[in-house]
Amino acid sequence: MDAPRVREIRSVIARGKRWDVVFAIVGIVCLMIGLLTVAALFVDMAVKGLPRISLEFFTNFPSRRAESAGILSAWVGSTLVMVVTAVTAVPIGAAAGVYLEEYAPRNWMTDVIEINITNLAGVPSIVYGLLALGLFVYQFGLGQSVLAAGLTLALLILPVVIVATREAIRAIPAAMREGSYALGATQWQTVRYHILPYSMPGILTGVIIGLARAIGETAPIITIGALTFIAFLPSPPFQPEPPFLSFEWLFAPFTVMPIQMFNWTSRPEAAFQVNAAAAGFILVLMTLAMNGLAIWLRYRLRRNINW
Repeated sequence: MDAPRVREIRSVIARGKRWDVVFAIVGIVCLMIGLLTVAALFVDMAVKGLPRISLEFFTNFPSRRAESAGILSAWVGSTLVMVVTAVTAVPIGAAAGVYLEEYAPRNWMTDVIEINITNLAGVPSIVYGLLALGLFVYQFGLGQSVLAAGLTLALLILPVVIVATREAIRAIPAAMREGSYALGATQWQTVRYHILPYSMPGILTGVIIGLARAIGETAPIITIGALTFIAFLPSPPFQPEPPFLSFEWLFAPFTVMPIQMFNWTSRPEAAFQVNAAAAGFILVLMTLAMNGLAIWLRYRLRRNINW
């Protein structure tokens, strides 16, 4: 190869490397802007809210006096709503993902369903709130209850769970299925004993990330009529007398952490702003804890898998 051709090739390679460096620098700058913005907001909430956080803050009901107001009804309501959301969305979403990936025939109908599921994952949450208002609150008569809120958020994260389940299943090598079929296993046995255990880290990660998104949603909860001020708790799910289980709490009025924060931030007193910062700090910690749990579960389950 002649010298001019070699120099031209080297020049092209050098330009490509320069663009790689430029792209890496731009990516790092964008990443740092995002991280610094989140860190600044988190530190600001921590500085304002940490002095307010105490045991009484968790055990007191909201009050018109800022110094005695707490988040008891809010964090209990968030917990109950998340229980309904998880119990509804996780089994349905995982089963739908397994069906679409392992059992559904490859035709135009399946393609339409897949496109719609992907699009639903990007629909604004307020649309789910309007759908739930007409369907759960008015059509089914659930009212402004914990059950209606849990079902609303379940609809919100259902596409996320389905997509995460399908992506986790797709990551499994085809040799895993072929080896199972070669040993005489049925399709259900292959899914039950091979596909699901090996895809469980990815499925759980998607589920927890979806729940972490749902716990901070405000628009759909406001739409279906969550209370901004509530000074009582729903009836407990466990009773000392038979049948020991009670489902009255499903139909009780409720509030959640984002709604309580919205109520406090709308007040002009500075003390309520401090309460909102404290509640926001706790909510961020809850979200970070859920994401940390997802990372830990993924690492733990993958470590126990022997390909």
